Amino acid sequence: MSEDVRNVQAALDAVAEHWQPHRLTSVNDYDVKVVKLLGEFVWHTHPDTDELFMVISGTLTIQLRDRDVVLGPHDVFVVPKGVEHCPRADAEVHALLFEPQGTVNTGDAGGDRTAAVRELG
Repeated sequence: MSEDVRNVQAALDAVAEHWQPHRLTSVNDYDVKVVKLLGEFVWHTHPDTDELFMVISGTLTIQLRDRDVVLGPHDVFVVPKGVEHCPRADAEVHALLFEPQGTVNTGDAGGDRTAAVRELG
C-alpha cells in the first residue's frame, strides 16, 4: 500500500457511516485512518498507546475529565495513553487518526460502538 498515492478527500468521500474508521495507509506499525464523526462517542482509554486526532473539516471536541479540547480544521491533538476521553462532534467532522495497528476504537470500553478498522474500497 505504501507505493500507492492516496487522496484524503476521496477516501472520506468513500466512507458512508459515522464512527467507522477506514485505513487510508500504514506507516511502520501505525495505521492512518479516515473517519467521519457525528454525535458523542463513548468514554474510553487506550492504556498502552497515545492517539492522534487531526481534523480535516468541522469542529471536534475531545472531552477529557478535567477539560475540553476543541479542534478545528487542520488542528492536531494527541490524547496521551491512559487518559480517559470522549470525542464529540455537534456537526459532522472529517478527521484522520494515527494509532498503532490493531488499536480498538473504543479502547477499554468495548460495547456496540466497537468497530474493526475497515479497508477502503
